[in-house]
Amino acid sequence: MIDRREFFHAALAAGAFARTGWGLTAQQPGARIVGANDRIRVGLIGCGTRGNQVATDWMKHKDSVFTAACDVAKSRLDQTAARLGTIQGTTPETYEDYRRVLDRKDIDAVLIATPDHWHSPMTVDACAAGKDVYVEKPISNEIEPALKMVAAARKHGRIVQVGLQQRSWHHFQESAALFRDGMIGKMVTHCVMSPPSGGGGGRPQPPPEGPQSPPADLNWDLFQGPAKRKAYLPSRQRNWRGYYDYGGGTVTDWGVHLTDVMLWFMDADTKTPLLTSASAQYIRSRRDLERVPDTFSVTWQFDTFVATLTNAVVPGQESATELYGNYFFADRGVLHVNRMGYEVKPYPRPPNRGGAAGPGPGQTEPPPIAAKTVRDANGMSEIADSPFGSATHRHVRNFLDCMKSRQTPVCDIAVGFNSSLPCLLAVLAIKQGQTVRWDGRTAKT
Repeated sequence: MIDRREFFHAALAAGAFARTGWGLTAQQPGARIVGANDRIRVGLIGCGTRGNQVATDWMKHKDSVFTAACDVAKSRLDQTAARLGTIQGTTPETYEDYRRVLDRKDIDAVLIATPDHWHSPMTVDACAAGKDVYVEKPISNEIEPALKMVAAARKHGRIVQVGLQQRSWHHFQESAALFRDGMIGKMVTHCVMSPPSGGGGGRPQPPPEGPQSPPADLNWDLFQGPAKRKAYLPSRQRNWRGYYDYGGGTVTDWGVHLTDVMLWFMDADTKTPLLTSASAQYIRSRRDLERVPDTFSVTWQFDTFVATLTNAVVPGQESATELYGNYFFADRGVLHVNRMGYEVKPYPRPPNRGGAAGPGPGQTEPPPIAAKTVRDANGMSEIADSPFGSATHRHVRNFLDCMKSRQTPVCDIAVGFNSSLPCLLAVLAIKQGQTVRWDGRTAKT
């Protein structure tokens, strides 16, 4: 368990960091300060699907190069290293243990795209080693390790960017500006968010698994790392997100993107939920208390609004996932935004108050707002050079620029903590079967 004093100061750091926008100017003794014309040398830690996706966009920035790659599965590691070498012209050195990457004095930064339970120890160690960090979301699968990440970034003065790339996505930025300018009026009800992976059942369930010997090229002990030691099951490796030991299911995987948009749009990056309630059930999968239930409904009470999260989605006409996303309900209309675009749906006139037929004496009713629909013809894409896509490319660019300027990135670790926290509290509420109270001043549940 983290020391409560450290826990308290880390919680304060999360709020203060996001509130002030203070640049990370301190340097680890002996750490290399990247100059404007230097080529940034990066170590990739985690060579799975997402690690390769981010690395692909990363390599388009010619002021950076991958000089090391690390993974606990040798075949995947070798394939990724060869692929990176083909694209960038030089093949990175390969390592099974991430600490060997951090030992290298010529590494300036690391990209961490491992299972969630490894994010915290790797980020903390990287900061202590004088490396800047781009870490995938959510920042952790548990709260206390997440707070350690904030504390480490502050202590060592490192740039830490969290991979919530929607903050670098053009149409999200455009709709955020519309919302903040009051286009749909004042928020009067809650924000409903629906991940696209919910709802649709019908998938056959695999037969129950028994303990097996891990594949010859997989270091199973190193995969588990800080988690409890368990016998190898193929699903533990391949579908790790669904296990409490390594992830948080859809609640944290997609939920953090949606809570991040909610807090960003509402200028609430420093706010945390006061109360978190959740109901969950194993509807489309076998009951397995080691795994996060597949069907859930979460409610958060913040200081001035209530938000909900569910993984039930109404199919759209253009796409089955067309209607997922963030819904902001205000007194003049509703804003719906997701990776396919955004839509403003106006009310014909402001809703009546207290049964009144209209505005009071001497008052005028504001004109209805105009409907607006913006859609990406390519769907949920990040196609290079598209006005909708390349968000990860731009997110990486922001990180690299901040490495050089030592300014706070668009989604630094404190923002990533506050965006991850509602989802981590939801997982805790599901596991405990009760409402969870969060007090950021004492960092207690």
